[in-house]
Amino acid sequence: MARLHEYQAKAILKNAGVQVPRGRVARSADEARSIAAELGGKVVVKIQAWTTGRKALGGVAFADSPEDAAQHADRLLGMMVGQFPVEAVIVEEQLPPKSELFYSMTIDDRTRAPMLLLAASGGSGVEDRAREVFQISCHVTEGPDQTQLEAFIDHANLGSESRKAFLETVRTLYEVARKSDARSLEVNPLAFLEDGRLVALDCRATIDDYAVYRHPEFGIEIARELDHPPTKLERIAYEVEQADHRGTFYFAQLATEPTEGSHGLVGFHGAGGGGSMMSMDAITAEGFTIANFTDTSGNPSASKVYRAARIILSQPGLCGYFGSGSGVASQEQFWSAYGLAKAFWELQLSIPAVIRLGGNSEDRAVEILDDACKDVPAIVEGYRKDDTPGFIARRFAELVEAAQKAGVPDWKPRLPHVPDFVGSSTRYAITGGYVWVNEAACTPESTEKLVAHSSELFKAEHGKPVLAVEAEELAKRDSELIALEVELRRAGMPIVFVELEISGLDA
Repeated sequence: MARLHEYQAKAILKNAGVQVPRGRVARSADEARSIAAELGGKVVVKIQAWTTGRKALGGVAFADSPEDAAQHADRLLGMMVGQFPVEAVIVEEQLPPKSELFYSMTIDDRTRAPMLLLAASGGSGVEDRAREVFQISCHVTEGPDQTQLEAFIDHANLGSESRKAFLETVRTLYEVARKSDARSLEVNPLAFLEDGRLVALDCRATIDDYAVYRHPEFGIEIARELDHPPTKLERIAYEVEQADHRGTFYFAQLATEPTEGSHGLVGFHGAGGGGSMMSMDAITAEGFTIANFTDTSGNPSASKVYRAARIILSQPGLCGYFGSGSGVASQEQFWSAYGLAKAFWELQLSIPAVIRLGGNSEDRAVEILDDACKDVPAIVEGYRKDDTPGFIARRFAELVEAAQKAGVPDWKPRLPHVPDFVGSSTRYAITGGYVWVNEAACTPESTEKLVAHSSELFKAEHGKPVLAVEAEELAKRDSELIALEVELRRAGMPIVFVELEISGLDA
C-alpha cells in the first residue's frame, strides 16, 4: 500500500469539504516561521513521518510565536525516525478540541468489503481501548450501515447539531476513501471544537498500489508501502522496475548503519517472498544488520538482476553480499547468475558474496557464477536449493569474519570498470544502453566463440562477427547479450561489453 503523509491526506479531505486546520507543509525553519506568522503565531509543528506515536517520539511541538515555530521546526527537521531523516513538518493553527472521536475506514480482507471503526474517544492509545470501538459494516457504493451508525451516535451521546455534522462528515470521509481507492483512511482525532465545528486534526491514508496510476494528483513517487520517504536509491530502483516488465524487482532500504553489537551491514538480495523472509531471518540470526530488502523473482531478466546488484552495491559500509530466496524457484536461475557475475566483475567486488541459486537450472547457474567470478577480488560462492538458508548464512559469517581479520575494508561504492575498447569499437544500440564489440581483437577462434554464444544474434563473415538479426531485434535482447559477454570472459576472450544505463545512479 502506498502511504500518504498527513499534509497530503488533509489536502484531499479539504478539497472534499471536510474541515481541517489551516496550515501547510514546511521543509525549513524559515518556511515554518513564515507559515506561523500567517496563521497568527500559535501553531503546532508535527513531523511528517510514516510512524505512529509521533508525540511520544518528540515529533510534535506547540509554538506560541513564529520564532518558536522556527526553532521547533529546526529541531524536528534534524530528527531521525529509525535510520531515516525527517524531511518535512506540517505547521498548523492550534485548535484545542472540546471532545474527540476516532474514525477509521479499512478494507476487511476477510469479507473483502470496507469497514468503519468508530470510537467515542480519540487520541493516542485507542488500540488499547478495543472494547470501546464500534465496527460498522459498509456497502461498497452506498456506504456505512445507517442503523449501526445510529447506535454509535447514541453511544457517543451526540446532540442534534453534532449528530448532523458527524453524519455528514462520515459520509464525506467514506466517499473520499472510495474515490481515492484508499485501503485505509484514519482520522484521529476527529474533534469537535468549542464553536461546534467538526475538524480532522490528524489524518493518515494508504492507497491501493494498483490504483496509484489513477491518481497522479497525489504525487505518490513509489506505489509501495515504505516506513520512510523514498530514498534516492529506492527511486532509482522503482524506475528500473517500471521500465522492465520481465520479472519483478523490489528494493527497500532498511538501515544505513549496523546496529550496536552487529557483525556488519549486509546487502541482501532475495528471490521469492517467503524464502527471502526466511533467508533474512537466517542472516539476522548470525548477528548481521540487513541494509536493504531486495527481491528479483518471476523469471527476471539478467539486466534487471544486474541493475539490482548495482543498486545494492551503491550502499556504503557493506561487509558482504548475501543472496538467498525460495530455493525452489521456477525461474531459470542462470539469468540471475549472469546478471550478478557481470555486476560483481564491473565493480570488482571486494567483500564476500554468498548466493543461493536454488531452482531451475541451478547447477548451470552455480557453475556460471563461480567460474565467472574467479578473477573478482572477493570470494564469491554459489549454492543450491539443498543448501539451507541457515547453512549458507553460517558460511557467509565465516567468510566475513575471515575478510575482517585480513583487513578487508567495508564496501565503498565505485564506478563500474569499463574495458578500454569501449568508445573505440563497434557499437550497437540496445534497450537502456549499448553493446560494444571489439572487432579489432576478434580472431577467427574468438569470432566462432562469439557466434556460438550469441543466441543467433551474430554470424561470422570473413572471420569477423556481424549482425544476424535486424537492429530492432538486437535491441530487445539485452539478457542474451549479457550472457554472451560473461561467457566470452569465462573463455578468456573479453571482446564484448554490454553498457547498461541506470538513471540517477552514481558512485
